[in-house]
Amino acid sequence: MSKIVGFGEAVAGYDVPVLNEREVRAAAGILLVFAMMTFANAWFMGNFRPTKIFVIAFLIDFTIRLFINPRYSPSMIVGRFAVRKQTPEWTGAPQKRFAWAIGWVLAVTMLWLIVIQNVIGPVNMLVCATCLTLMFFESAFGICIGCKIYNTLPNRQAQHCAGGACEVFTPHPSQKVGAGGTAIVLLFLALVGVVGQRGFPVPDAGVAAAPAVAAAGDERCTPPAFAVAIGHAEKWKLHNNCR
Repeated sequence: MSKIVGFGEAVAGYDVPVLNEREVRAAAGILLVFAMMTFANAWFMGNFRPTKIFVIAFLIDFTIRLFINPRYSPSMIVGRFAVRKQTPEWTGAPQKRFAWAIGWVLAVTMLWLIVIQNVIGPVNMLVCATCLTLMFFESAFGICIGCKIYNTLPNRQAQHCAGGACEVFTPHPSQKVGAGGTAIVLLFLALVGVVGQRGFPVPDAGVAAAPAVAAAGDERCTPPAFAVAIGHAEKWKLHNNCR
């Protein structure tokens, strides 16, 4: 049984406290989804209220992780439930604690800027983008950027990293990207760029698949009550091809 206050699990065969990497990645993915939603609201809608709520929730979650126990972090609990039938992948807790401390500092910074001072500007977007980047690399690739920073500190060496990244190993031939793989990705991106530059043909006026652009005063361009109630009236008109 784990202690109420502590950091990491004592598992036989590991000389340092460890955490289940599968839970950590799941929790990062959960937070990333909500972070992206609130970031999109702020960026596209100019609505910072969801961002403020998320910042407070994020800070509470990381405060529990760092100063009480990761086992009681809400996002870790949900992540644990999601991967409960998967074999644990134990990784060293010390480097994770350092990485999460970076997240906690960013959350405190966002609390001061957005929630308390109500500052709106590029600094906020930079801090948000940093958080999103850290969570994306953790959840999508299992790459803990904070852990890599931890390894650069004097007298610090991460142990039991995800995927054996701390140990020296020879990659299997199937893991190598090579010139061929690089060429495929570059050609794919070039193709997407060409398609984007060329655009798409505008259908003829007589084609039924192309809905006519309605005037703003048209009766069918009157936003429904639910769209007005959530402040989505103008976006509703845009999505319904009303000009």
